[in-house]
Amino acid sequence: MSPLLYALGVVLLVLGVSISIALHELGHLIPAKRFGVKVTHYMIGFGPTLFSFRRGETEYGVKALPLGGFIAMPGMYPPEDSTHARAEQLVGAPGAQDIDADEDGIDAADIVTADARLRAAGEVAGSVPAPAGGDAAASGAGAEAPGARSRRRGRLFERTMADAREFSNQEIDPGEEHRTFYALTVPRRLVVMFGGPFVNLLLGIGVMAIVLLGIGTIQPTTTVASTVECAVPASEAVERPADQRTACQPGDPLTPAWEIGLQPGDVIVSIDGTELDDWDELAEAVGRSAGETVPMVIERDGQQQTLQVPIIATERPVTDDDGVPVLNDDGTPRTETTGFLGVSPTQERRPLGVLEFPGEMAEMIGQTFQALFTLPEKLVEITQVALSDAERDPNGPIGMVGVGRVAGEIVGTDRLEVIEKVQVGLSLLGSLNLFLFAFNMVPLLPLDGGHVAVALYEGGRRQVNLKRGHGIIGPFDTARLLPLTYAVVGVLLGMTVLLLYVDIFKPVVLFS
Repeated sequence: MSPLLYALGVVLLVLGVSISIALHELGHLIPAKRFGVKVTHYMIGFGPTLFSFRRGETEYGVKALPLGGFIAMPGMYPPEDSTHARAEQLVGAPGAQDIDADEDGIDAADIVTADARLRAAGEVAGSVPAPAGGDAAASGAGAEAPGARSRRRGRLFERTMADAREFSNQEIDPGEEHRTFYALTVPRRLVVMFGGPFVNLLLGIGVMAIVLLGIGTIQPTTTVASTVECAVPASEAVERPADQRTACQPGDPLTPAWEIGLQPGDVIVSIDGTELDDWDELAEAVGRSAGETVPMVIERDGQQQTLQVPIIATERPVTDDDGVPVLNDDGTPRTETTGFLGVSPTQERRPLGVLEFPGEMAEMIGQTFQALFTLPEKLVEITQVALSDAERDPNGPIGMVGVGRVAGEIVGTDRLEVIEKVQVGLSLLGSLNLFLFAFNMVPLLPLDGGHVAVALYEGGRRQVNLKRGHGIIGPFDTARLLPLTYAVVGVLLGMTVLLLYVDIFKPVVLFS
């Protein structure tokens, strides 16, 4: 394996991921600016800033760690006062003449803008009154009154939420309240937050279209590569020594392919009148013809001929969708009786049919979400691997370091042709984008799906209030979800550290 090519693979992977992140953030940035939101930062990566430049009110830059990206929009946490403001409280007040509590088109932007103007004019109280009573007096030597600890913890979260609100809104100048994220209508917030994951979905589909429709994949064909001489039932084969299971023994029946003289290069056109387009159709036709003699049309040297083929019934191992043998309860291989011809197919690269592509992508996206749902279970297994001598599952989750190593092996190996390296590398990048789409749609803050969930909740709450005659209320106070947000961030950091450890000390190796 060439070290230079290995390094090239890692660099290409980092570049591909960085481009994916940059486009993801553009999926947020473009609609945000289109809707008039003030975007102060557009950054690729985290950590120290490598370089940046300013265009208008937005600073664009690249940071040292290509592990994500972000755009900064003031107002991710709305001021607490605005979350309590109602339209009917603002109707007719100085500076809020444009507010009509009975107007169907009123939204959060109208409320927060009018509320900000009124507070600036001193027309509305500036804070929510604190609960009466204060702290209970301590009794005895250093004793705490019941509930004092919970109130202290509550005040801690209140300070944290207040700090988050202040930091979120520090770049809002007077009169710019309508340009904050929380002032957007619910549909526009959904567009801004879904824009990023949607770009990853489009990237994943686009890259896989290049792989499947352009480059194609290796598939078995109906052209014969080789023939098998003897047909040995699976139940008998497992009883033979391992070095004799593939060799013919006296008395073993000949395969139909051997009997009729099929040769490498022969193309099987049809079986029992069924036209064959691929290997799966051939296998199905042979399987259902067990024990029968059927006509088979082959093409040899450009000429077609019809042969009578006695398809034999034989026991074959049962495998699952991944090709893994299915075992009985006693641990022995499960077998089934099926038709057997005795040929192996020629493999060739074929593009996927255009009409097949949507179904293939739907299956891939479904598998991506399934992998996401099983991620907690897989992380438990990874933890056991990290703490023991257990072998790592090569199909389990890997971190960015592991993905980089895989990319390096793909480019650096001499076991793959260039076109195969391109195909596998693009497949890796496409799968990463599909996973980024699925992962970001998890309805938990600080992920994009969490903001989507909050916007949907706010829209539903608004409709309920209207139907109950309670009027329009200000935006939902997302600062209340900070404890949950911090918990999610902690889990993500723990997952990152765990995968980093196993990627370094127990890496997934493609080519030993």
